[in-house]
Amino acid sequence: MAVRTPDPDPDDLPDEPQLPSDLGMSGLGGVPGGSANPAWLSEVELAEVRRRLPILYVEAVPVRTDGTGQVTEVGILLRSTSVGELLRTFVSGRVRHGETVRDALYRHLENDLGPMAFPQVPAQPAPFTVAEYFPMPGVTPFHDDRQHAVALAYVVPVTGTCEPRQDALEVTWMTPEEASSDALAAELEGGRGTLVRQALASVGALR
Repeated sequence: MAVRTPDPDPDDLPDEPQLPSDLGMSGLGGVPGGSANPAWLSEVELAEVRRRLPILYVEAVPVRTDGTGQVTEVGILLRSTSVGELLRTFVSGRVRHGETVRDALYRHLENDLGPMAFPQVPAQPAPFTVAEYFPMPGVTPFHDDRQHAVALAYVVPVTGTCEPRQDALEVTWMTPEEASSDALAAELEGGRGTLVRQALASVGALR
């Protein structure tokens, strides 16, 4: 199965000021088909960057907690791909040039879960792990056939109402036991079943 690490929506751009591009390159030496919007890379430009450089991502496992801070539910997204496949995944996306990790994390949580999700981004943005995705299977548990991606992974409590948007069709809330099951791992793209288990272990919710 072709794995797709989700990308930001090209229409989801900062109002002002605009960045030179989402990776800090305005045209890669005049690559044909360059984007007219300086804050976004065209498909041609992005493919060229992916061929040469690791790409930095943030990934977030949204959770709900009880009054003592214990994880009670894990939010798993159902996402539609450009070719009509339905895949289970969680919040993920690139970090833009000039953007802090905290801002990137909040932006992707809001993009995927909606503006009323009210995610509680940690005060210290230290990830529970770093997931390395390679186009060659078997290097790590994680695989993305397009690119070498390095993802900073977080567990993020959400307190509001989640209304998935963009290519996220719905969010399914599961118990930690359901989220760490082999059945869900088989549905998650790119080896993310391992990442969910690592997330739950990091907060003491894996039994």
